[in-house]
Amino acid sequence: MADNSQNYVVLARKYRPQTFSELLGQDALVQTLTNAIKNNRLHHAYILTGIRGVGKTTTARIIAKALNCSGKDGQTVNPCGVCENCKAIAESRHIDVLELDAASRTSVDDMREILDGVRYKPTNGRYKIYIIDEVHMLSKSAFNALLKTLEEPPAHVIFIFATTEIRKVPVTVLSRCQRFDLQRLTVETLTAHFKNIIAQEGLSAEDEALRLIAKAADGSCRDGLSLLDQAISLGSGVVKTDVVKNMIGLADRTQTFELFELLLAGKMTETAEHLSIMYKNGASPLQLLQDLISITHLLAKVKIVPAFAEDDSLSETEKDFCKRLAPQTPIAILSKIWQMMIKGLYELNLAPVQIDALEMILIRIAYSASLPTPQEILNDVKKNSESPRITTHKPTPEKTSDSPQVSKPASDEDKGSKITFQTPEELSAYLESAKKILLAYSFKHDLSFVEFAPGKMKLTVSDKINNDFLLNLQNVLMETTGQKWDIEVLRGPLGETIADRELAQENANKKNVSDLPLVRAVLNEFKGAKIETLTRKLPAEDAAETESVQPEPEIYLEED
Repeated sequence: MADNSQNYVVLARKYRPQTFSELLGQDALVQTLTNAIKNNRLHHAYILTGIRGVGKTTTARIIAKALNCSGKDGQTVNPCGVCENCKAIAESRHIDVLELDAASRTSVDDMREILDGVRYKPTNGRYKIYIIDEVHMLSKSAFNALLKTLEEPPAHVIFIFATTEIRKVPVTVLSRCQRFDLQRLTVETLTAHFKNIIAQEGLSAEDEALRLIAKAADGSCRDGLSLLDQAISLGSGVVKTDVVKNMIGLADRTQTFELFELLLAGKMTETAEHLSIMYKNGASPLQLLQDLISITHLLAKVKIVPAFAEDDSLSETEKDFCKRLAPQTPIAILSKIWQMMIKGLYELNLAPVQIDALEMILIRIAYSASLPTPQEILNDVKKNSESPRITTHKPTPEKTSDSPQVSKPASDEDKGSKITFQTPEELSAYLESAKKILLAYSFKHDLSFVEFAPGKMKLTVSDKINNDFLLNLQNVLMETTGQKWDIEVLRGPLGETIADRELAQENANKKNVSDLPLVRAVLNEFKGAKIETLTRKLPAEDAAETESVQPEPEIYLEED
């Protein structure tokens, strides 16, 4: 009896598209090439880029068949597929269509050998077509040898390049080609394609099983068909969901969801035990961590966009998982878990024993996830504290007898009213409120006062003071107070400035704030937390374009 097994053709080859209409998910490319062929506006070089298995080489062969088809329609967007030229191109044996692998022919000598035949006209077809796969593997010298011919090839020559690494192709080559980016195939497109193949093969398959294969293919039709081939063999002609789950490791995915729930619950003992069982059953530590990262992203996405929990791309297990956990999991927790897992990928690659490293990562996450959030701790501390309520809003300073009472700049209605300055701080505050930025900065940082009274001041100036400062200050004082001030300038070292006094007061305020029972409780809960004051300083050279900003005390909670 004949051995028919030798005649079997894998699905990825058997169902390879033969015309533009059969290409999946590449509508823009198909429309462009169809119009170019119909209108005889062919480019001399094309470059096709995309992930593996989306149809780069297949598209190149379809272009070659469309241009060299010897059927009754001649050059056509729908090659007949039965003429000698179409058959020879489909089987990679056409004398005028040269398919080359750049990975094995990278040198400049290889390229020169290839280009030697460019000047000769095609033997059987209309065009001599060079299909170079993985063109990014060519050496720099090989690319340089190709440039001149690629820019001005003979009319009968067309180059078609394919690559998965478009960034590695020199710009000088890209600029001479018409580029097409082949898209990843969607889960829906692949699932429909698999259903069609199953029907043509006379087999049966569960919809959920085909959807799982489509998701595992990650946008690659070839990868998906290889998985489908394997699933058909495992199921003896029937593609079942359970078989597919075991085949691609999705049986462990349910266990991964359970592991994630244990992490969220902070059950460290159960987490370690569950991880040990999964590892004994063959789970890869790296793949496990990547799956947990994917689950974290999925849960966060559903948290932000609740409608995504009903998306058709999700399995029933994923939908149920998201509906249960998304409402009760704060986004802050998910964000923290995400960061710890991403950092864990780096640790995993450095660890001598990956499973030990993963166990430590998960224990750290489980411990962290069980801790209350900063907001929960603050709320709890507030409930148990009798001190005044402190919020995270900008604090409003209490008015004291020492606080400067300064009027706003005079409006058109009250220009006649004058201002009296009792202290340097009052004058400094007025200059800032009136947006006299250069004056305000120098007044606060470059002067120290020996005496200050209405109409008179005695001061020491810094070397940074410019010549116009005193004149400009006198003009402002005349406008606001209605009198000319007696300003006496002393020589000598600069004493304590207004800025120095403000800094001292700021430090004193920090100490006072840290002594409050509520703040002390927060600092005790968050080890390493510190009180900072946010200020935007006004450099003299930038002060003219920058508004003055008062210090704002804030409490920063830092976690190791």
